[in-house]
Amino acid sequence: MKTLYLECAMGASGDMLLGALYELLPDQKGFLDAMNHLGLPQVAVAARAAQSLGISGTHMAVTVAGLEEDALLEHGHKHEQEQDDGHTHGHEHHHGHEHHHGHEPHGHGHPHSHAHHSPHSHNHAHGHDHFHAHVSDVQSILSGLPLPAPVVDQVQAVYARIAQAEARAHGCPVDQVHFHEVGALDAIADVAGVCYALYLLAPDEIVVSPIHVGTGQVRCAHGIVPVPAPATANLLAGVPIYGGAIQGELCTPTGAALLTHFATRFGPIPLMEVNQVGIGLGTRQFAAANCLRAFWGQSQTEGRGEISQLTCNLDDMTPEALSFACQRLLELGALDVYTLPGQMKKGRAGWQLTVLCDPAREEEFARHIFTHTSTNGLRVLRCGKYYLAPSKKTVDTPYGPLTVKMAQGMGATHIKPEYEDVASAAQERGLPFSTVWSAADKAGRRDG
Repeated sequence: MKTLYLECAMGASGDMLLGALYELLPDQKGFLDAMNHLGLPQVAVAARAAQSLGISGTHMAVTVAGLEEDALLEHGHKHEQEQDDGHTHGHEHHHGHEHHHGHEPHGHGHPHSHAHHSPHSHNHAHGHDHFHAHVSDVQSILSGLPLPAPVVDQVQAVYARIAQAEARAHGCPVDQVHFHEVGALDAIADVAGVCYALYLLAPDEIVVSPIHVGTGQVRCAHGIVPVPAPATANLLAGVPIYGGAIQGELCTPTGAALLTHFATRFGPIPLMEVNQVGIGLGTRQFAAANCLRAFWGQSQTEGRGEISQLTCNLDDMTPEALSFACQRLLELGALDVYTLPGQMKKGRAGWQLTVLCDPAREEEFARHIFTHTSTNGLRVLRCGKYYLAPSKKTVDTPYGPLTVKMAQGMGATHIKPEYEDVASAAQERGLPFSTVWSAADKAGRRDG
């Protein structure tokens, strides 16, 4: 399957992700043309060759009125950075200084004054217009992006994640969240670009490494906050992260929102044949190369994973009631349900019921089992598993087209006709089930 592995050893930001994915695209010129016709005023997107500690890659420069956000902030906050008492305040990677939820007055000719939850906009003396808006304003802009509908849906979903994380961080309703630099025009371009690049690549799975978030503190309008900043921490809940010796903010809210939205799973690089490696570079210099790498290729069809096994003993249900419960559990999405006969206490005949499910649905199926059976307790075992990748195909037989199920990997191929198709064809033609089954099985192996 087409697999994208994102290595976040130096965190992630919108422009670093965009630069890495851009290097994987076959039609880079067409992609840049689309990015420069998003309808965002004065926004331009350019791919610039860059290096970090000798590693070459792409820095995706998004400018508004000819200026990158980092350059503007370097001008505006220079005196703050000179007086930061040794703190590293931001690893922007050109993400719009996302944690500055409102600029403090700087005394250099264009003071800022605004409340966090009220609509406003202001112009700097050098012509760079920051975009500030409520969630509804941003969603209105996003809905008008001239991109395929599935891409627009993904962009809106990413911004919804950011809004929810910001609302939780600031203790306000989502509809009162006020985007500052997180909602800036350049950040919208970053998010739209990543979503569009992934749409064009169409990976079957996206695996993300544990994310390096950095360490220390970062300055925002509300003062000094720890790394990862509150909104980023909310977005990364349930995701493997780590710190380290590098001082600064390595993962931004935009990067966190994109990764958690698109990741199929988190973990080490899977067994895969790598065809390309895309490298997106940030603008800051650190002791380690400031890059995000995207490995693009084919993963092996065999897989590994986890499965939850829920088991209980039953001696006070009729066979009919237990059969109904098993059927309902399968209909609700259990991966498998089966019973084993056994002798219970006091010589009573009974059954051991076992339900297999995705670990993420373990608690849900515990509730279903309590609802549909008479048990008062369950045993839960989380197991590692190996599995063959499943697929289906339609084969031509003397009895019409029939569906064949396949499972492949680890040097094995299993083929099995679909029961319902075989039974229907046998019944319609008045043939034995085994005759149609053999024909479907032979066709499946022939075309295998």
